[in-house]
Parts: sequence; C-alpha cells; structure tokens
Amino acid sequence: MRVGIGYDVHALAAGRKLILGGVEIPYSKGLHGWSDADVLIHAVMDALLGAASLGDIGTHFPPGDPQYKDISSLDLLARVKGLLDEKGWRVGNVDVIIMAEAPKLKDYMKQMTSNIAWALEISPSDISLKAGTNEKLGFVGRGEGLAAQAVALIEEIID
Repeated sequence: MRVGIGYDVHALAAGRKLILGGVEIPYSKGLHGWSDADVLIHAVMDALLGAASLGDIGTHFPPGDPQYKDISSLDLLARVKGLLDEKGWRVGNVDVIIMAEAPKLKDYMKQMTSNIAWALEISPSDISLKAGTNEKLGFVGRGEGLAAQAVALIEEIID
C-alpha cells in the first residue's frame, strides 16, 4: 500500500462556471484555470499520482496544451486511473476536503462523490468528501479563491 497527498488552489473569476467534483454549482464566479479548474478533482489527481510516484498533474496534463483547454477534470481523473492501472495499482480510498467560504456545498456532495467514484471505478463508500470554511481568514476567507486537499491510498494489484 502507498499513500499520497494532493493540494490545489484556484482563484475565483467572473465569467467562468464553478465546477467542483464534476458538478456545475450555481455561483456568481467560477474558478480560473486552463481546464475546468476543478480544484477538488485536481487535488485527488495529485494525491493518486503522488502515491504511485508518477509526478503531478502538470507533468501529465500541462497547462497551455490546447488538448486540455476547458477539458473536464473528471476525464483527466479517469486518465489518471488508467495510469495507475498500467502500473499495477488500484485505488483503496480517497479523503478530500474543499475549503470555501461560499457557496455552500452540502447539497452537491453526494453527486460529487458519485462522480469521483465513477471516474475511479470504486465504491462511493471509499470516498470521504468534506467541505469547510477558513473562518474568513486568508484568500479563501476573503472569497478570492478555493482550495482542496486530498489523501489517497493505493494498493498493489496482486493476481
């Protein structure tokens, strides 16, 4: 078994959709980035890649590469799952926290969990998804951006 940690942050920007966990959430701003800027999925991807010693998402899906412009991060997560498969790893579980003052996310958590489980081909019960505020401190607290942290356990596939 191996463990990896992931972290991602994106600034909030006008004129963008807010996508978290593959769910479009009604809000006055979205996240700025090359792909859909799904900070939640990006943290999960980095945790998984780190656990497998496969680098980070920028190595595999570089910003500025036209093929990744506005791409769904769920599609990228499924590609990370494919990389793990190729190296003989399977996902054991994922634990994630999203940090946001607003919007409130509780009504979207079940669908986000389902989306991640689908992309990783694991049970939703193997995913722990939480949301918290920064108590109005820092860039998240001021509403300038969102952040996410993830921990993932992977297990070697033994035939």
